[in-house]
Amino acid sequence: MPSTYDISTVDLDDDRYEVRQSLIRNKYAVRDSGGSVVLRGKQKMFRMKEEFPFVTGDGEDAFTVKAGGIVDVAGNYAITDAGTGEEVVVLDEDFSLFVENWTVRDPETGEALATIRSKSKLLSALRHLVGLANLIPNRYEIFDADGDHVGNVRGKFSLRDAYAVTIDDASDVPKEAVVAAACVLDALENE
Repeated sequence: MPSTYDISTVDLDDDRYEVRQSLIRNKYAVRDSGGSVVLRGKQKMFRMKEEFPFVTGDGEDAFTVKAGGIVDVAGNYAITDAGTGEEVVVLDEDFSLFVENWTVRDPETGEALATIRSKSKLLSALRHLVGLANLIPNRYEIFDADGDHVGNVRGKFSLRDAYAVTIDDASDVPKEAVVAAACVLDALENE
């Protein structure tokens, strides 16, 4: 993976992570396969633009995910490195009632680096149309820029939202962006 998409404050070298929402609001902890907290993030409340700051497991600023617009129903979210202040990637949502589809893009060229897509059109429709978003865990598949499968984001049945993020081949996808997207898409898809 080109170093251009690395986040200077984070080193995610595992291939499995668990993203778990806390009992209170959109607050998340990300654990590696050994159970260690590697990231924490929370949605800032009462903001004109959606904003999710993340810190490392040690509490150091890591990165921020921030909406491009005030009401970003189908818009973009920039991931900004806390260490450099630079935008690393942009998460771009393609809004649809039938497919939840997020694209991880280069912030300057707009080139697609990865896609996170809901595995089931029926499940996505039920979650949105019938209001079952918080009751039915969703499953997503991660693809690289060429459309090849590189991983999964699998929702688990639990009191609060929990996702297992598995990246089978991260050679072509920015891992930090995929893990951050799992937190952000959970918060935004369940509003």
